[in-house]
Amino acid sequence: MVHLANTTAIKKYDGLKHSGDETDARYLAHLLRLGILPTGTILPAKHREVRDLARKRMQLVRSRTSHILAVENTTARQYGTRITSNQVKKLDQAAVDQLHLPDDVALAVRANVAVITTLSAQIAIVEKRLQEKVAPHADYALLTTVPGIGQTLATVILLETGTIERFASAGNFASYARCVDSQRMSNGKKKGEGNTRNGNPYLSWAFIEAANFAMHFSVEARQFYERKKARTNSVIARKALAHKLARACFHMLKERKPFDVSRCFA
Repeated sequence: MVHLANTTAIKKYDGLKHSGDETDARYLAHLLRLGILPTGTILPAKHREVRDLARKRMQLVRSRTSHILAVENTTARQYGTRITSNQVKKLDQAAVDQLHLPDDVALAVRANVAVITTLSAQIAIVEKRLQEKVAPHADYALLTTVPGIGQTLATVILLETGTIERFASAGNFASYARCVDSQRMSNGKKKGEGNTRNGNPYLSWAFIEAANFAMHFSVEARQFYERKKARTNSVIARKALAHKLARACFHMLKERKPFDVSRCFA
């Protein structure tokens, strides 16, 4: 049986003059025998396959975005005005010719447009497969009831979360999604930060994006954000809204109930 040790939760042992792979292995085996070895979750292979496909989609989207920004910057340098990303996505070779760019610049833009076209086609193929895999899942339907969470974000949250039963509380889930501050306190004062990278970066991204969209689709979410922003700043307010949505998703998945705006922002 394979155990995935949670290295960040294992206290480094003291008193040894020498350490290496063998002593580390014996120490981990000792913790396992005592039943106190902190472990992580190994998701089923089928689940990991779909999750990795969703991560590949994110990689392709980031790559496409870099080429879109390159075209936007090029046109801004040439004309002094920037075309929108949606306009860039609609460009083809004929449309590039109509921009009347210098020959070398036009060649560079054509290369960007060719890559954007190819990436868009591959992203569409991946998204279609992801929808076929996750749409029948009951938890996917629940997640899409949250304001700000659409098909893409629901897919990421569902696949990165796995089974919700592996989280003991809403706080644990929010911490895993990096929606909780990492800090060391003493006598009521902040003395430093812990491991800020501890958690799932994909869930962190998903809930921040959900918070950005929720402010546009939910009056309650917007009001919550504005209250927090008035007392702190926009960054902390957005993170607080993401935290709210993460806790709401935990309870929804745990209780198998759709989103309740009054309960979330009570």
